[in-house]
Amino acid sequence: MTETPIRLEPRWPAMVALLAVGGLRLALPSYLSVGPDWLLIAIVGVLLIPTVWAHYHHLDLLNKVLGYIVTSVVTIDMIWSLGLLIAALPSHKQQPQEMLISAAALWITNVIVFASWYWRLDAGGPRARELRGVHTDGAFLFPQMTLDQQTRREMGEDTWSPGFVDYLFLAFNTSTAFSPTDSPVLSRWAKMMMMVQSLISFTTVALLAARAVNIL
Repeated sequence: MTETPIRLEPRWPAMVALLAVGGLRLALPSYLSVGPDWLLIAIVGVLLIPTVWAHYHHLDLLNKVLGYIVTSVVTIDMIWSLGLLIAALPSHKQQPQEMLISAAALWITNVIVFASWYWRLDAGGPRARELRGVHTDGAFLFPQMTLDQQTRREMGEDTWSPGFVDYLFLAFNTSTAFSPTDSPVLSRWAKMMMMVQSLISFTTVALLAARAVNIL
């Protein structure tokens, strides 16, 4: 009996996505953030260095903890900025263009942040999925998981496992269609997280963007 080969998942898409969140913060007005505009991207960059180091030295527990920390940092920053923007609405001091840019930046950030959480939490995280070799069980039912073993081999997907882009697509659908479209949700924690993501997306689009358009 041959062992299933381990397919190493590239980590750079997830790292680039988190750095992009820090870059999107630069598009927000200064009153929607704590500290200088460059603070978030600096914190993310600093935290990613030991995270990458731990990954390449196979320190799986340290890598997982650092991954949770950096994802939590960008999540807290996003929720804080969204709260400040909603709280500032009654003052009517925001320009429509400024409000639209802020809403767009927060909407994109919402997609990336929740994609990062799905990627880190599903089926034990990326390292656990790598060690398992083939993805057959998790919080989301991806289309590849519904194929029988023979069909997988014929399609060259016998060692398929979801990568960050798969979770990014899932998060994008959740924020646009308010549903997982091609990948049903199986676990309760994932359902709760998708509800929160949809609520943030709806708030950003309906409350912020719609108000900005109305006052243009």
